[in-house]
Amino acid sequence: MKRKLDIVVLSDIHLGTYGCHAKEVLHYLNSVKPKKLILNGDIFDIWQFRKRYFPKSHLLVIKKIFALAAKGTKVYYITGNHDEKLRRFSPTKMGNIYILDKLVLELDGKKAWFFHGDVFDASIQHTKWIAKLGGWGYDLLILLNRFINVILVKMGREKYSLSKKIKNSVKGAVKFISNFEKTATDLAIENGFDYVACGHIHQPNIEKVTTEKGSTLYLNSGDWIENLSALEYHNEQWKLHFYHSQKSPSLPVEAEKEIEENEAFPGMLSAFLGK
Repeated sequence: MKRKLDIVVLSDIHLGTYGCHAKEVLHYLNSVKPKKLILNGDIFDIWQFRKRYFPKSHLLVIKKIFALAAKGTKVYYITGNHDEKLRRFSPTKMGNIYILDKLVLELDGKKAWFFHGDVFDASIQHTKWIAKLGGWGYDLLILLNRFINVILVKMGREKYSLSKKIKNSVKGAVKFISNFEKTATDLAIENGFDYVACGHIHQPNIEKVTTEKGSTLYLNSGDWIENLSALEYHNEQWKLHFYHSQKSPSLPVEAEKEIEENEAFPGMLSAFLGK
């Protein structure tokens, strides 16, 4: 039974990288029926895109998004830093699919502001090559972490996140996340938004923030590399949903029958993005 929701927000899926949990994304999307699907940046990872690596599960996520749009779901694709090349097409509308750099919606009488959040990141704005290099290192770290977790699960122990441990132990990373959240909420309060929803920092969160100027609800959808998280809005309430599984699920049987390995799509995407 699919869960009917008003809004689902996903970000930082990073299709086209080894760290992406595309099968889990597909299973999650197959479990919900949202009126609106907001893809809040870094859905594709154009920085690390390689034609030789675009598995079937990654292709099926794209197919599922188009299928949702065809069945009436409004899909808002908000560009991020890893898929910034799509910004040249913003704003664009194709049926029920919209490509945007930011989105403002009225939700039950309240104003909601959605954007990826990379505009706050000076390391991306001014030294992009360092940020890209860091992305490659992060991908390798995630691969190593997956190998370690396979061993831990076989030993009957809980999974462990190397990147979370590193982030939580590095003062600069903790300060950056705090500054990011403060900047987003300060701007939201200043502009009269009741909700501000971001991605980018891979830190799922729902937090009420109040200052002398007002208040707002800060929302971050997290990611599908480590946290496997989504924001859900229904009955005037926001919730964080986490996909929990000890092992990677198999592809749905119907999906296996529908699509065989598609060699053409990565090449088409590469040409489209000018890679």
